[in-house]
Amino acid sequence: MKEKRTRIIVIVGPTASGKSDLALRLVLWLRKQAKHPERVKRIEGLPTDTEIISADSRQVYRGLDIGTGKVTKKEQKLVPHWLIDVANPKNPAVAGFTVDNFKKMAEQAIKDIVSRGKIPIVVGGTGLYIDALVYGINFPEVPPNPKLRLNFNRLSAEKLFDKLRKIDPKRAETIEPKNKRRLIRALEILESGQKIPVLDTRYNILDTRYSVLWLGLNPKDLYERISKRLDQRLKKGLIAEIKHLLYSHILTNKRIDELGLAYREVPRYLRGEIKKEEMRNNILKSEINYAKRQMTWFKRNKKIKWLRNEKEAMRLCRSFLGRHHL
Repeated sequence: MKEKRTRIIVIVGPTASGKSDLALRLVLWLRKQAKHPERVKRIEGLPTDTEIISADSRQVYRGLDIGTGKVTKKEQKLVPHWLIDVANPKNPAVAGFTVDNFKKMAEQAIKDIVSRGKIPIVVGGTGLYIDALVYGINFPEVPPNPKLRLNFNRLSAEKLFDKLRKIDPKRAETIEPKNKRRLIRALEILESGQKIPVLDTRYNILDTRYSVLWLGLNPKDLYERISKRLDQRLKKGLIAEIKHLLYSHILTNKRIDELGLAYREVPRYLRGEIKKEEMRNNILKSEINYAKRQMTWFKRNKKIKWLRNEKEAMRLCRSFLGRHHL
């Protein structure tokens, strides 16, 4: 008899699509079921609580709160969240937090959550992290090559991106074109003779130790949501947050630029290189482009059930959690 696979729920989608809000509502819904034994009795094996694992490559860093849209401390007390504030933002991803770090920490989190009779919900927009976890993908351990990096650093991000696009067009589709650090790392791995795993067409045959309910959010008014959320973050203190990171010498200009999106544009405004309106427009444009890259990644996975409303999510969860998967 085959061993039962661990059941997990995965909620994906582009930035500002409402993933975190949906995850929190699902948790509260599950807890509500526990207050009605007659409902639970009809659904054999239905867990009555859950915990959330964040799959966001920026939310792992301490101090990057408003700009990454972390859930509030109050929400974290309401529902335990894993993989938030687990890394020092000073460290570049190559030497500090990597996709492999995420995979190992998330696997441990799932074991912990399941051991207490709860269901793990993985929530995030970093497709690479999620796929590495779900499908157990191991990434090449290529050590830094100082000489190669020095040569690549002399090139502009545009030239590095063109170089990557010629060597590995699939990887180029999902990487931020202006992020020199990630471009250099991708090229460094390729120059070593190893390939960067890219999951794009074989989801139907990839194996996993988990039984997964894939839920996706991609609202029609996404760009308006991104714009509205940006204004909310500016009012909340986004500029002050980034100013503190810079002026308190927590992060260097180079390092904060590597983080991209608002963390790239706000410092330009603080240095007087651009006006506030241009800063906002640049952030908005970069976040919309980021959302497009995220959807490019997620659309490859035909297992994702793209939700029309919250009720559909509840119905799918009820059915999924009530079944026994082998």
